[in-house]
Amino acid sequence: MSLFDLKGKVALVTGGNGGIGLGMARGFAGAGANVVVAGRNREKSQIAAAELERMGVKTAVLEVDVANEASCRKMVEDCVRLMGRVDILVNNAGINIRKRPELYSLAEWREVLSINLDGAFVCSHAVYPHMKAQGGGKIISIGSMMSIFGAPFAAPYAASKGGIVQMTKALATAWAGDNIQVNAILPGWIDTDLTKSARQQVEGLHENVLRRTPARRWGEPNDFTGIAVFLGSKASDFITGTAIPVDGGFSVSG
Repeated sequence: MSLFDLKGKVALVTGGNGGIGLGMARGFAGAGANVVVAGRNREKSQIAAAELERMGVKTAVLEVDVANEASCRKMVEDCVRLMGRVDILVNNAGINIRKRPELYSLAEWREVLSINLDGAFVCSHAVYPHMKAQGGGKIISIGSMMSIFGAPFAAPYAASKGGIVQMTKALATAWAGDNIQVNAILPGWIDTDLTKSARQQVEGLHENVLRRTPARRWGEPNDFTGIAVFLGSKASDFITGTAIPVDGGFSVSG
């Protein structure tokens, strides 16, 4: 069996109906995994699932609000009920509210942390017993360049994504004995709906990204298909607790 073969595996992707999440879902489907697309917009999720199904795999659509603990736990239980197992969890769903730190309300701060960090923890917590019982699994959480850099317009987002990296390390050390590998991906500037609004709100962002990124382009969702297969497959069985940039060299450019 190929190290990268995912036939018979089930991948559950939050926010899997667009952007980075859909790019990763395409990678899983291309490697043979069945994919559960979870998100708030059911119609958008159904369109994504139909695309993945054309790749010859089984798909399912689940509605989830990752800010709601009960919704996260129901999503995982429904995934196992529909597909029989869950081998790969991708914590991808997230939001950002951009403004200077002194302009945030506490409610806005908590909203970003609740979706980006609390949701990732609850989903991971919910899949753990299933992965342990079946002998292992893979948890992949989406961080950000803001996990390691600061920006004046992203205080709660940066806090949540920095938290993703430290949570990843903690879960990795706790669950390694259960053959569960837990890793994070740190996207650079990727052309998604989330960053389209950033380009409108942050003056000069587009030009700064092109100047700073050695690859001289914005990333695309399909730039995540390969890292998805790698971290979801046996190829990464001895890799855990890492935070891997997928950024065209942004994080190493002087």
